[in-house]
Amino acid sequence: MLRRHVLIIVQNLPVPLDRRVWLECRALSEAGYQVSVICPKGTGEPAYQVLDGVHLYKYAPPPDSTGVLSYLVEFGYCWLRTALLSLKVWKRRRFDAVQACNPPDTYWALARLWRLRGVRFVFDHHDLNPEVFRSRFGEPAGLAARIQLAGLYWLERMTFRTADRVVSTNASYRRIAVERGHVPVEHTTIVRSGPDTSVMRPRRPRPELRRGKDYLAVWLGIMGPQDGVDEVLEVAARVVREHHRTDVQFAILGFGDCLEDLRAQCTEMGLDDYVHFTGMVGPDEIADYFSTADVGLSPDPYSPLNDVSTMNKTMEYLAFALPVVASRLTENSLSAGDCAVYVKPGATAEFAAELVALLDDPQRRAELGKAGRVRAETELDWAPQARAYLSVYRDLFDEEKD
Repeated sequence: MLRRHVLIIVQNLPVPLDRRVWLECRALSEAGYQVSVICPKGTGEPAYQVLDGVHLYKYAPPPDSTGVLSYLVEFGYCWLRTALLSLKVWKRRRFDAVQACNPPDTYWALARLWRLRGVRFVFDHHDLNPEVFRSRFGEPAGLAARIQLAGLYWLERMTFRTADRVVSTNASYRRIAVERGHVPVEHTTIVRSGPDTSVMRPRRPRPELRRGKDYLAVWLGIMGPQDGVDEVLEVAARVVREHHRTDVQFAILGFGDCLEDLRAQCTEMGLDDYVHFTGMVGPDEIADYFSTADVGLSPDPYSPLNDVSTMNKTMEYLAFALPVVASRLTENSLSAGDCAVYVKPGATAEFAAELVALLDDPQRRAELGKAGRVRAETELDWAPQARAYLSVYRDLFDEEKD
């Protein structure tokens, strides 16, 4: 007999493309919970499907946002589509909890409506929206910017105030939930977006992905203004022009608001022979690239957001025994430990030099890769994170632990 029914709401990515959310869905389902998800459609995806026992309800995504007004329209559209689909889910089988994964911090209002029917609210804290704003636009100077930032803080505060439980992706986020959100510490649980090392593991390389070069360096992520993907291009330019290395191929995996601008910038910099943009990629393509690459790149710039955020790509590099060159940021350093070469954020010349030195030292690459794989298996793996995640719902519903 199935236990409780959990409805998970995601707005910024389709599921199962959102790896963290899909791992959560699988953990709940394997523990006996019924799971439904509301999220936007990916290209060519159906409006409803059941995948591995998880019921997926999807709506057509809104057009890309270009300004404040279009962002408000996007948030309103997604909120209404989600609210309507939640009624559809309820009609099929009533749910006992709503889990909202931010961004944005707007679904507390929907959770309050469902609370009238006895539904509990779990906030899965993926992003710090006020810090996203400050990282993208700087500290607000004008009245309009100050109002926008104040609005983001208010939405975050209301989300924390409404939540029965908060799931934090790292200790920095948990501290913000407790100190800024005034959430009782016993109602917060750290669940890192650890890799599933039983699946994420090296496979046979595909040499053709090197595109005729001797070495391959990879970057993976969503390309927003705050993500510093342009620094990968700066590093590539220095490797080619200052170190005179024409034997290194750079693969940039992923998509986002800045993808087309980055492609244009790459062409302007004369790097098209050395940099390849894949666009959106699935797990198999990521595994192929990571199993073929020689180094994983995490040149994330310092910002109020990046310093306290866990970079999933860094942990995934480790899972594939891929040595890493990374910016020395607080949470980045906690994730990779001694298994990465660290560089001061923004120091692209130093980053390029360390990358070239690592490429020329196969023994060090092998040692770092082996240590990273061990770290991924023993400290970062999803299995203990899944146990922590399930404990949130067992505590929420006052269930006995297995």
